[in-house]
Amino acid sequence: MPSIDLTGKAAVVTGSGRGLGLAYAHALAAHGASVVVNDVDEAVAEAAVKSITEAGGTAVAEVVPVGTTEAAERLVNRAVEEFGRLDILVTNAGILRDKVLWKMTDEDFDAVITTHLKGTFTCARAAAVRMREQGEGGSLILVGSPAGQRGNFGQTNYAAAKAGIAAFARTWSMELGRANITVNAIVPVAATAMTETIPAFAPYIEAMKNGEPLPDFLRKGEGFGTPEDCAALVPFLASEAARGITGQAIGIGGDKVALWSHPQEIAAAYADGGWTPDTLAHVWPTSVGAELQSVGIPAPKFPEA
Repeated sequence: MPSIDLTGKAAVVTGSGRGLGLAYAHALAAHGASVVVNDVDEAVAEAAVKSITEAGGTAVAEVVPVGTTEAAERLVNRAVEEFGRLDILVTNAGILRDKVLWKMTDEDFDAVITTHLKGTFTCARAAAVRMREQGEGGSLILVGSPAGQRGNFGQTNYAAAKAGIAAFARTWSMELGRANITVNAIVPVAATAMTETIPAFAPYIEAMKNGEPLPDFLRKGEGFGTPEDCAALVPFLASEAARGITGQAIGIGGDKVALWSHPQEIAAAYADGGWTPDTLAHVWPTSVGAELQSVGIPAPKFPEA
């Protein structure tokens, strides 16, 4: 089995002061990469850097909220100033402003779209410019969500942003392929501050905090585990072992890794000369209407008491 070695490579991980982002930063550093840690809280960012360096890794902090072009360029420039290059970008930064459609404000929508969607765009653009100038390829690892793949109640802004991020990965994989820059979306599922608010998961997460392992029906059946369980995918995708993988959406969590399908036509019907509302109503139930797809993240299958 080949060893994943990122020695000599430099990475930026947005939103890496805690949670999944911190796990990604630790995993990259553990495999030899030098890391720019990013957070909006200076104390949190510095604590993350300290934890990485104490574990034998190399890291510096850049405190800035992602979203703007200026913030993206600061992050890329910090990597170049500190480490002389940029090879890996992980766009993890995100916030939540959950509300149902009729209660969501413009501010709720704009804040989430700015951080997740525009932040991914501006950071990826700045990174792609640098990587193309270096001429040695690179890796863009975009962080998606099951909500972006299937939708989720109360998450108009978040689901839309994450769906857009999956589309970014497919589009940029084509645009950056000649530059040997891979682009993939990862779809992590883990016990974080976000998932702790889900009542069904809460008792298991609390037990995990007290040293108890998560049960197999969560780790395998639901693909649900710790942030560290999700982190292995990042150094793998940043390595030469994954050089042929691009444009994909890859899920990981607990003991499970999975490949998400791209949207595609699954049924079709035809009418000579085109369709009218009446012919659609007549044919629909026995043709494409028989293949309607479910929406939403499936509820966890908890064992019966």
